[in-house]
Amino acid sequence: MQAEVVNAAVENPYGIVALWNTGGIITQSTLCILGFMSFYSWFIIFTKLWDQRNMNKSAKVVQQKFWTAPSIKDGVELLKKGDDFRYIAEDGLRAASHHDGRLTDRIDLHEWITMALQRATDRVNGKLSSGLAFLATVGSTAPFIGLFGTVVGILRALIAIGVSGQASIDRVAGPVGEALIMTALGLVVAVPAVLGYNWLLRRNKTIQDSVRNFAGDLHAYMVSGSRIDSSVAAVAPPRK
Repeated sequence: MQAEVVNAAVENPYGIVALWNTGGIITQSTLCILGFMSFYSWFIIFTKLWDQRNMNKSAKVVQQKFWTAPSIKDGVELLKKGDDFRYIAEDGLRAASHHDGRLTDRIDLHEWITMALQRATDRVNGKLSSGLAFLATVGSTAPFIGLFGTVVGILRALIAIGVSGQASIDRVAGPVGEALIMTALGLVVAVPAVLGYNWLLRRNKTIQDSVRNFAGDLHAYMVSGSRIDSSVAAVAPPRK
């Protein structure tokens, strides 16, 4: 009895494998597109989570080490190379030390530093947001791509039934149910993409606030010699 059940499962003419083998070029292309969307969506989710983890660790290092350094240059050296907070601080230092020349001599120092820090902050925030547009696109289009595959599958099934001239329940239910697998796959691809997009977007907001606060504190100190953040007023700020 158990052997008969196993053989029936192996010889099942319906399923993803049968859909791939009998679906034709359109069905196979749709499956490939959904597979690529799913793979790249998960790749983006895991890589962005890793990047956000590193940014959160860097934000803690900034609070613990950077603002307790004797100077901004010393604080920069305490941050890892390639760190986004270090990149912002280095841009601010370069702007402060190169405020000269025919173009920049007409711009006040604080405006020149503001523009440099703003450009650096925008670049970091843009890096954090990269890939999220793809997740949003997958979340909105994957169900329709799956539905397109279902429509094509049902059309092919109805054509085959019409050619054979037999419309019994076993000839209708099987191919139509097989075609509905495409709609299910579209939802399987779309739901994680939408959830990942919303989750990453919420986590990005917290990190972007930290980046903007760091740039604001850095600008305030480079221009006036003190930080805006009063919670660390007891800590002596670094000097240029």
